Amino acid sequence: MFLIDMFNKKTVMPAPGAALPGRAEPIPTSKTHFVNGRPLEGPYPDGFKTVLLGMGCFWGAERLLWKIPGVHVTAAGYSGGFTPNPTYHETTTGLTGHAEVVRVVYDPAEVSLETLLKAFFEAHDPTQGMRQGNDIGTTYRSAIYLDDAADLATARRVRDAYQAALTAAGRTDRITTEIAEAGPFYFAEDVHQQYLAKNPGGYCGLRGTGVSCAIG
Repeated sequence: MFLIDMFNKKTVMPAPGAALPGRAEPIPTSKTHFVNGRPLEGPYPDGFKTVLLGMGCFWGAERLLWKIPGVHVTAAGYSGGFTPNPTYHETTTGLTGHAEVVRVVYDPAEVSLETLLKAFFEAHDPTQGMRQGNDIGTTYRSAIYLDDAADLATARRVRDAYQAALTAAGRTDRITTEIAEAGPFYFAEDVHQQYLAKNPGGYCGLRGTGVSCAIG
């Protein structure tokens, strides 16, 4: 019974009042991006935009995203939940409500949001609910968080296009990606930033569906 209760806690979002309390001070993290040396927390160039993308474990997701031309800087972190300034171990309990996400700061003159979302949908399985492959729990849910209403509309349009592609490919499952206005983003600890650049043989759980996402 204890194991079943723990499993349920990890796959069901906690009520806000039941979330862990967290802390007032941010968790220490890296100052610069391990790969490109740019400031992780900014300041960023004028006109650049930000999107938070959750696609399971953030290690492999971040490596995918920092390689896209036009992406200025990426950072691993937590968003979509209730606990302020959570630690990694707190998020894994499922009692913070946060998803593991990658903060992507990009130049819209060089890469479009649609291109980023195409990579997002193709690189993981957005139909799995509170899991991604063998990674099970609320922290591994598929999520897109954005500040701008027009960008949110774009995300929903790309989602619908990918749903149509999945259906055409014979998939009967539905996309469960959470698309919402961005709330607070909390940087993950230094060890998680650009993890697969620091540990090339490390775990990467990214597994796509094999279905292409047509945009444009």
